[in-house]
Order: sequence, then C-alpha cells, then structure tokens
Amino acid sequence: MAVRDAASLLLPLLLLALLHTWGARAAVEVTMEEEVQVFHGDTARIPCTVTSDDGSGGMIVQWFYVIFSGKSHLIYNQDSMEKRVVKNTPYTDRIAVENNGTAGGVLTISDVQLHDEVEFVCHVRSLTDGTGEGRTRLRVFKTPDFPTIERAEKGISVDDDDEPSKVGTCEVKNGYPKPTITWYRNNMPLRSIPGVVNFINSATTGSSDLFSVKSELFLKVKKEDKDATFYCEVKYLVPGAEKMTETNGINITVFYPATEVNMWVESPKRLIVEGDSVKLRCSSNGNVPSQEFEIKDKNGVSLGGSEAVLAKVSRLDSGVYVCTVVDMNTFEELSTNTTIFVNYLDEAVIEPKDTVLVEQRKELKATCNALSSLHTKTTWLKNGKEVSKGHYLSLKNITYDDAGLYVCIVTVPEIEEMQTNASLQVHVQGPPEITEKKFIEKETAEKEVELSCHVKGYPTPKITWTSSDGKVISSASHMTTELGAKSVVKVKVTSNMTVICSSSNSFGTDSVTYSIKAKIIKAETAKPPEKVKKGSNGVIIAVIIICILLLAILGSVLYFLYKKGKICNRSGKQDFTKEKSGKDRIVVEMKSDNTEEAILLGVNGEKQLPGDQ
Repeated sequence: MAVRDAASLLLPLLLLALLHTWGARAAVEVTMEEEVQVFHGDTARIPCTVTSDDGSGGMIVQWFYVIFSGKSHLIYNQDSMEKRVVKNTPYTDRIAVENNGTAGGVLTISDVQLHDEVEFVCHVRSLTDGTGEGRTRLRVFKTPDFPTIERAEKGISVDDDDEPSKVGTCEVKNGYPKPTITWYRNNMPLRSIPGVVNFINSATTGSSDLFSVKSELFLKVKKEDKDATFYCEVKYLVPGAEKMTETNGINITVFYPATEVNMWVESPKRLIVEGDSVKLRCSSNGNVPSQEFEIKDKNGVSLGGSEAVLAKVSRLDSGVYVCTVVDMNTFEELSTNTTIFVNYLDEAVIEPKDTVLVEQRKELKATCNALSSLHTKTTWLKNGKEVSKGHYLSLKNITYDDAGLYVCIVTVPEIEEMQTNASLQVHVQGPPEITEKKFIEKETAEKEVELSCHVKGYPTPKITWTSSDGKVISSASHMTTELGAKSVVKVKVTSNMTVICSSSNSFGTDSVTYSIKAKIIKAETAKPPEKVKKGSNGVIIAVIIICILLLAILGSVLYFLYKKGKICNRSGKQDFTKEKSGKDRIVVEMKSDNTEEAILLGVNGEKQLPGDQ
C-alpha cells in the first residue's frame, strides 16, 4: 500500500520534469555543419550557431570531441563567469573559440593532424530554457608525393605459356585518405582479366598514419606491346574535390620470333665501283636474344655475323650474298640474299699509241676507248683546252701548231669521280721554220742586246748562232719546245755588227740575220737661265724697244742693198753651217734579213746623209 502511494506521488513529478525538458529543447536551437574539410597542417574552423527565445544571456557552452569508441572528452567550457580551455588534452595548446555573434562561437584548431579526424560537439545549456547541441565531423586531407613507376628489369617473351609476366610497378607515398592507382596502356585504362591482365595492389601506413600505395601490373604480352607506352594514374581527395596526377611513361622489352630477314648494302649509297669498301647489313623482324646471323659470299665462304665488310672490291666480287638467321632456342632458320654488282672502268687506250709522227699538210686519225660497265663520255684536251669530243680525234691539213700532247679523258656521268685518261704525243715533221721575221730595234744602257730565235719543226731543229766574221757564239742557251726549239743569246755591242741564227734538221734549214748598228745621238747643252734683278725691269723694257727700232732700220737698209745686188758681190741665198754638239751616245739599231740604210737625226732634227756621218 505504501509502495503504491509512493509511486503515485513520483508520477506527477516525472511528468512535470518531462514537460520542463520538452519546453527547453524547443527554446534553444544549435546549428552546425555536418562536415568540415581541412588540409593536413592547416587550421580548421568549426562554427556553432545558437538561437534562443530568451537571447544568449546566462548560457553555458561546452565543446567536446568524440573518439571512435563513442566516448566524449571536454576540451572547452564557457559560462557567464569565465572562458576556459581544458588542460591536459590533445587540444589544450591548439584550440580557441572565436565570437561569431552567438553563444556558440567558432572553434579553431591549429596544425591539424590525422588523429584530429573525429567528431566535435557543441553543447549549449540555458539555466531556464534547457539544453541543445550540434555535431561536426572533421575531415583531414594530405596530398601524396609525386608517383613513381619502374619497368621490369628483364624482357618478356610472347611465347611464355605461364601466367602473365610482370610489366612494372607504380607507387605513391604519403597521401591521406588512401589514393587509388589505375594502369594505362596507350591512353587506355587496363582492367583485370584473369590470365591476361592482373594487378597486385597493397597499401601501408607508417608512424605518420599516411598511406603508401603500390600496384604491380602483370600482363600476357603481345608483339604489339613492344611499341606500347605504359603509365599510372593516381587519384586522391582534397578538400571539396578529387584530383589526379600521372607518372611518366615506360616501354617494355618484348621478345618475339622472327618471321622474315632482310639484307642490304649499307655503304656506299651510290653505285658500287672497283676499289670501294662495301658494307653489308642483315637483320630480322624478330627480337630474340639468342638469334645468330651469318653472311656468306657467292662461294659459300662465311664473312661474318649481321655485318660484313668487303674491302677494295673488284668486278670479281660481283654476285649473290646470303644472310641466314637462326633462333638458338627453337633452331628455326630464316635466310635471304642480295646481289651486288661492281661497276668498272678500264684504263683508256689510244690508237696509235704513245707518240705519232705526221708530215705537214697530212691528216691524223686517233681513237680512244675504255671498257666500262656503264655509259662513258670521252673528251680530247690539248694544253688544258677541249679540242674534240667523242672517241675519235681527226686532224686535217696538219701544221706545226697542231703538234703537242693530246690527252683523252673518259668519264662516267653517273659517278663523278670515276674516270681514266691516256695521252698521245703528236710531232709534225718538216723543215725548220723560224718565227722571228720582223724588224727589231732595241736600246740598252749597258750596251748589250738579247736576241732570241724560235724554231718550229721536227725532228727538233739544231740552232746555231754565228757572228759576221763566221765565229760561232757558244754562250747561247737552248731548249726544246712543244713545237720545236728555242735559243737565246746575249751580245755586247761595241760597233756595227751582224748576228745570224741558223736552224737545221733532216728536212731542211732556215736562218735569220740580225743587223746591229751603233747610232750616235747628239745631246743638247742646256744653258743656265739669266738672272734678272728685280729693280732693272724698266731699263730692260727700254733697251728692248730701242733694239726693235734698230733692227727695223737695219732690216730696211739690208733689203735696199740686196735689191741693188751689192751684198757680198752676189745675189741669191747664203748657206749657213750648223755647229755640232760635243757629247755623243751610242744607240743600237737591229735589222733582220734585208739591211736598209739608217738615217740618223742631228740635234737640230735635220736628216744627215750617210756621207755626212
């Protein structure tokens, strides 16, 4: 009975308490964000907005953090008397509450760490109106390091019958939350296919609780993968977004069997000619580490592996060369061949050979040929100038000027440096013919004259110099020229003399005579200029006038006497004898063949007769 009375007394009290609590919740409202995101190491700001019908006076605000077990820990307390950060918590030195115009304020957390990723509670209590609270989860993000990629150290064979082979490894470190890795081949993402494409992914965390993620790609490779580019894409979260970065691309070594073999001439790139060094190359379209090459010549003699050099080839080296490749794993053999042709140009041959003798006015015909595997071009030269084109040289009505050395040059237009040549010496037979037939006059201060004698003819004429008294001048120099011979002599002139150049051979003789004479030239004696004093100009003028008058009178008298015939007892003109100057000098005058009389001039310019000299 007593128990029932007690219960009946407590029930009204409980109902009253419930009614009071319901009214407080309705009067205090706390508003918070569901989630706040922040970078690792930055400052987080968690706002708490409080509204109440009675205003913010007399309210108590408390901040808690809730661990994963659900237990709450007080870190901040605020009432009308004080604002206090709770000591000895993980947030004692890193939090503060800023005013945002309401009782709740803004909780700031500096130097955010990964373990700060918990739920924070803003609890508000009014002394009269009840309580209210809000919750915000803090999310922490850390951008990972730049990802790395490494390819497999060994090559991969397409003939492997086992599981897919390892292609490479991608790794990204120090990220939060955990990054993800996706493999790409030629810009196309790879998906897991049993027995073809496999991935082995792993993630680890260190003392910092940051994630390091590694992904290994295993692939059943094909021949086409030798040209493929593999890389990784890493995705990671940041506040309010998702970002992506890529690794560098890698290429893998793929081993695959050959299906064909190729052979070619590496050098020279032009047509092959005798004397060249020829380099042969051989390769296959396979990539097998154990394949072996062998190159053989037309006689089956081995020349080497995938390369062979033929030094200084000749036309005898022309033929078919064979290259063979053997896969040492399967002993499968492939072969191919190539044909090389060595072009040649033999030495030029002229007919008639070496030296030919032709008489004047006759005709010369010569041919020049060089055996070659290519089209040739022939040119005849004389003294470096072209005289004829083609294999034939024809000279008609030959003169001495046609004598000389003729060079035949045979070239191959397709190959500039391919050429040969031969020469033909042509001698024109005939009597000597001296070219000096003109009048020569020479003057020398040393009283010495140089005479030359050019002679055409073959056999080479013999040249002899003699003086007018029949003596041979032995000091002359002689030389053979293309057309005949040449001789030069120096003679001293002391008086009139004659020098003869004679030439002869088996066909005849020829000569030229040089007439040398010493001429006397009268030199005028220069008179010194008269000195005139500056002060006597007037006297001189007067004297000149008087002289002119006297000369006029004298002229009149003489004319009168002349008319009367009384001058020197005769009429007519009187001869006056001119005086000669005393200084003479010798001048040499030479005349060839026909000697003409020399007419010498006196000092006054009048001609003197030979008898007067």
